Order: sequence, then C-alpha cells, then structure tokens
Amino acid sequence: MKDHPAAYQASQGGALALDAAFYDRIAAETAGRSLVEQFTIPIRTGRAWRVPAGHVFRIVAVEGPQVGDLNLWNAEDPRERFWASRTRQLQGAHVSTHDRLWSTLPFLRPMVTITADSLAGYGIDEYGGRVHDLLGTRCDPYVNQMLSGESFDFCCHSNLTRAVLPFGLTEFDVHDVLNVFQCTGLNQDDLYFMRASPAQAGDYLEFFAEIDLLCALSTCPGGDLSVPLWGPEARDPLEVCRPLGVEVHRLDPALLAGWSPPRRAAYRGGHGLRLAPPPWAR
Repeated sequence: MKDHPAAYQASQGGALALDAAFYDRIAAETAGRSLVEQFTIPIRTGRAWRVPAGHVFRIVAVEGPQVGDLNLWNAEDPRERFWASRTRQLQGAHVSTHDRLWSTLPFLRPMVTITADSLAGYGIDEYGGRVHDLLGTRCDPYVNQMLSGESFDFCCHSNLTRAVLPFGLTEFDVHDVLNVFQCTGLNQDDLYFMRASPAQAGDYLEFFAEIDLLCALSTCPGGDLSVPLWGPEARDPLEVCRPLGVEVHRLDPALLAGWSPPRRAAYRGGHGLRLAPPPWAR
C-alpha cells in the first residue's frame, strides 16, 4: 500500500511548529520541580483537578496496566474544551512526546503539550496497534446497555460526569477523550479494535499545561482491556482493573523564560453573515 502525505502539515514558524528543545528541557530538568498535588484515583471512578498554566501533570500507572480517559477544559471558560477529532487530524490518531491536544472552536489553540511518555518506544505492534488513543472515545452507559442489555453506572462517561459536578459542570460538558495507556487500531475491515494495555507499573504520560486547566480522568471499568467487554466472550473485567496516579508539579520559573500561554484563534470574521440595518436606519 502506498503512503500518502498528511493533509495538515507544519510550515516553518507556522502554527503547528513546535520548539522541541523547550519541552525537552522541561522533561529533563526535573530537579527544580515542586510537587503541588498528588493523588490516586481508585478503580472505576473519576476525579477532576486544576492545573495552572506553566505547570506539568503526570498520569501514572501505579500498579500495572490500566486505561484512563482524560477530559480537559479551560478552567476559566469551560466552553473551551479538548477537541479530540481536530487533534487527531493535526497530530495523529495516537499521541506521544511533542504532540499537543487542541481546543474547540472558536478558540483552537493547544491546551497541553506532551513532554514525556515512558511508552514512546512501543511503536506499532504486529496488529497495527499503537498507544494513547484518539481513534475511539469514552465508554458510556448508553452504548453499553444497547450492546449488552444491562445498566452499568461506572462507565467512563459516568465517572467523568460525577467527577466534574463539584466544578459546576454536567454530563453535557463531558466530551471525547484521550485514552491514556490504551492500545488501539483499525482492523482489515476498517473497524476499531482494542488490545491489552502494554503499560507497566511506573509508566507515565506527562503534559505541560499551556493554559489554566480543569482536568478530569476516569479509571476505565475495562481495566487494561485484556478482557472482551462485549460480544459472545464478554465477561466482567474487574480483576484487571487498577488505580491510576496523578501528580501536578510547579516548574522552576527559569525554565519558562520567554514562554507565554498561546492566544486563541486569530479568525475574527463574521462567517459571511451581514446583519441588516435596524428599521429606523433604513
């Protein structure tokens, strides 16, 4: 099969260009970091937390393989939130170091940049699977009941919904996710598949907050996804569910010299609309 160039490409100095050396310094120079917050999210639950711009946060597989579903919002304006499908086009269907997670319209700017990924060497497996998935989205109780006939209240959609309620958000604010530590791809029939997560205890994915963030993470009820969730061989994967850890770090201010949060999208047009003058002005 022939390869084809990507539709969205970075030009030198353009919006998709990235100062890799800046983010590599953040990843490498950890001695000057200060731990701001650290917690563990139990199995089949969710939690939300804030990360100020210019900080980093890590998601850690504390006990072994476990998939986590991540949502992001602008902490000051939750109408701006992570846009998985556009990120998939701009960065890739699976993300790793130096990739960014972009926000929705009309904002369209990087919300985070990935600074470190302990699974970056996983590459592509024999089935075409890769890790840190943007192809799929969160599991939810609606599809689960449609496929299994059973009501289940601890899908990632529900876990995220409960997590953000204390922050004034609702189910309508929960959106398509980054599936952290999840291994996925498309099979020969162009259908989505999931494989067992390759993460081991201590593996992590680290993000630099480009703007003030509200984050939420669900520990997927499918655990490491080594057990079929639907179909004739489906069974409860409770025994392969594990917690996930989160760390938030303040950086040495010297590392941030010259950095500033990205501006929202430059487009300020009227979408081709022209308002008619009021009756008294005609």
